Amino acid sequence: MIQDQGSNFLAPERIIKYFDMQKGDHVADLGAGHGFFAIPMAKIVGGDGKIYAVDIQKSVLDVIRSKAKMHSLLNIEPILGDLDHPEGLNLKNGYMDFVLISNTLFQSENKPSIFAKAYKLLKNGGKLAVIEWDHTAPPPLGPPYGSRIKKEEARQLASSAGFSPDREFEAGSHHYGLRFIKK
Repeated sequence: MIQDQGSNFLAPERIIKYFDMQKGDHVADLGAGHGFFAIPMAKIVGGDGKIYAVDIQKSVLDVIRSKAKMHSLLNIEPILGDLDHPEGLNLKNGYMDFVLISNTLFQSENKPSIFAKAYKLLKNGGKLAVIEWDHTAPPPLGPPYGSRIKKEEARQLASSAGFSPDREFEAGSHHYGLRFIKK
């Protein structure tokens, strides 16, 4: 993944400050990929917290395990899960303080299902952050424009799932960031 090289692309250590996570929080990273956000989030929630890094690809979960071991982070649990499938996620409902959906929606065939899962996972008052490729971001980086999810569509999907808008946050030159609350 491309790191912030002066272009303000996507810097997880800077972005996660907008999440307002606390030590001891339980966090679901839905579509965790190679742990781009899971690793720095695990450092914030500390040993009393836990990061559930969910992805459909076993190989990327193996990468997360390796990175967690390399950083001595025992609070990351890689979980094989299919976000598009109604029964594709084996996590306790009403348990999470925070859920992250990052660079995942553009790949999904069932976007409403992902938001519904996030809503069920969160405690009342829990927060959801969505980070996606901005449909106006300049090429050549990112998915094709036709598969990108516009900010307005992400807001509508969150609202339809029962979330209340909280705030927009700066997520880099090619992404947008939205935060919602489960009321």
